[in-house]
Amino acid sequence: MMTSAQMRAGRALLGMDQRALAELSGVSLPTIRRMEASDGNVRGNIDSLVKVVEALGRAGVELIGDDAPSMDGGRGVRLKRSLPKGA
Repeated sequence: MMTSAQMRAGRALLGMDQRALAELSGVSLPTIRRMEASDGNVRGNIDSLVKVVEALGRAGVELIGDDAPSMDGGRGVRLKRSLPKGA
């Protein structure tokens, strides 16, 4: 799974625009735009999702799931779990 926020953040860490990610992944630019416009988890064709995740990985971005450790080290950011309302 990959969220649209992770996808945008991955591109930002690489200094890459949507067109460059489309070229790197072999996925069309409109598909990249639709993926990034998703709410929460990216929706789309599983083959396209795999291509984008693999392209980000080859470029040096590790997507980290909830409660998963980062195994390869390096710099990055992680979104904290939001606090419940009233906490």
